Amino acid sequence: MISRREFLMAAVATGALTAGSGFGNWARLAAQQALSQDDILGFRPLGNVTLVHLTDIHAQLMPIWFREPSTNLGVGEVKGLPPHVTGDDFLKLYNLKPGSPEAYALTSTDFDALSRAYGRMGGVDRIATVLKSIRAEREANTLFLDGGDTWQGSYTSLKTGGEDMIKVMNALAPDAMTGHWEFTYGADRVKELVDALPYPFLGGNVRDTEWDEAVFEAYRLYERGGVRIAVIGQAFPYTPVANPRWMIPTWSFGIREEDVQANVDAAREEGADVVVLLSHNGFDVDRKLASRVTGIDVILTGHTHDALPEPVLVGKTLLVASGSNGKFLSRLDLDVRDGEVKDYRYKLIPIFSDVIAPDAEISALVEKVRAPYADELARELATTDTLLYRRGNFNGTFDDLICEALLEQREAEIALSPGFRWGTSVPSGEAIRVEDLHNAVSMTYPAVYRNEMTGATLKDILEDVADNLFNADPYYQQGGDMVRVGGMGYAIDPTREIGSRISDMTLLADGTPIDASRSYVVAGWASVNEGTEGPAIWDVVEAHLKDRSTVTLEPNRSVKVTGI
Repeated sequence: MISRREFLMAAVATGALTAGSGFGNWARLAAQQALSQDDILGFRPLGNVTLVHLTDIHAQLMPIWFREPSTNLGVGEVKGLPPHVTGDDFLKLYNLKPGSPEAYALTSTDFDALSRAYGRMGGVDRIATVLKSIRAEREANTLFLDGGDTWQGSYTSLKTGGEDMIKVMNALAPDAMTGHWEFTYGADRVKELVDALPYPFLGGNVRDTEWDEAVFEAYRLYERGGVRIAVIGQAFPYTPVANPRWMIPTWSFGIREEDVQANVDAAREEGADVVVLLSHNGFDVDRKLASRVTGIDVILTGHTHDALPEPVLVGKTLLVASGSNGKFLSRLDLDVRDGEVKDYRYKLIPIFSDVIAPDAEISALVEKVRAPYADELARELATTDTLLYRRGNFNGTFDDLICEALLEQREAEIALSPGFRWGTSVPSGEAIRVEDLHNAVSMTYPAVYRNEMTGATLKDILEDVADNLFNADPYYQQGGDMVRVGGMGYAIDPTREIGSRISDMTLLADGTPIDASRSYVVAGWASVNEGTEGPAIWDVVEAHLKDRSTVTLEPNRSVKVTGI
């Protein structure tokens, strides 16, 4: 198996330090010279099958900054196991050098400083370069699979109803995809788009509520390198809970473990030598599924945005985690003989935008689909003195900014911002553009509500979200991070049961305890309730930034974590 240290280990620690001292251009140059496209693409082929995996790109056509989480707690049997290891602990676990390219790509450690040295990551034209390189070497052996959350998450995807991403992804030519946030365009739009795709949209766990019939194809058989490969699609099982049910009223979802096993067995009976689950379950759900369903060789995981430099082995099943936002492609080579996987070799390929040459054809296509919106995307709203990021179990500075806007613009006592995992980062000193704001809030149900809620209701909300995240049984984890809260502090013990995790709720304006019987004015957004009225969240945040040339956020210490 290829070394976990496949990324080129660049000696740029000095550059990272000087980047924070006003020598950013010098540090950026040093980092670029230390990396090369050949090193990034370098790989010793193995066997007769190559799987290439991209997932959770969230409509990011262009290179982006994305800070990985500093907190990603695991509970129960997965406590302390990847992907629930972050920052310096992650570097130690995988023996990665601080300040190195892989440290920047895979952790939050020194992200703000290192972003000046290494720049942005991703960009579909760079992804195309990597993909074409692999195909040129192994065209008859390669399957390219899209794990979903592809059509949503940007200004242009919202404006085009996902059409911008479909045009570009069609040019990259995946062999199959599955989905989650795609469904927030509504059932009619999804069916319209899926019916026009030149490759299958797989989702064996999505059924019609009237006749209990499959909505999408469950699996597809391919032949690569003389090997028959079954790809089974698993859409996000909790879509009608995490997202508005009214958008997909006649579709039901679930993990449907028995159906997964039945599809594996059927594919094997049809002659599959290898079975791949193209999954949007989330990593811990897939880890449990792999321990209970037999016959799956590889699970290409998605939804939880984890990026791991090595597969995780559960029994005989390899779990691959390929990150998000186009930062990585995964390459997994399999040696398949006598109807089984004999060996494998893996590389998590980092898409360093300043190092990998853009593919001219895809660059031109991206420019074309973005052209009608280019001026608005580039419009600057403010400059940030604080690194803006979203990922983390309990808070992120981008949501701190959003909550600040909700409190002020909606004259609320308490603000709630959903714990979405999608949303890119903005390093300190950079402009906040319309594109950056929409990368954090662009969705089809953006209305900002202003309601009264009792203290008891607020506690129920926090307890419910906490159970979605920290239930010891992964099959009850419905995704996302904790709802972000402005104007109120609280303590949380993730190890306790629902109803007893949340305590010490405090109104920050005056330091008084939250009264269970008192009503508070609460502003929030992304309600799953049909008919929610209010201004769009991007308009509220832009209004907040209108009179602020600079954004400076104080460290958020309003959430106290206990028990871990």
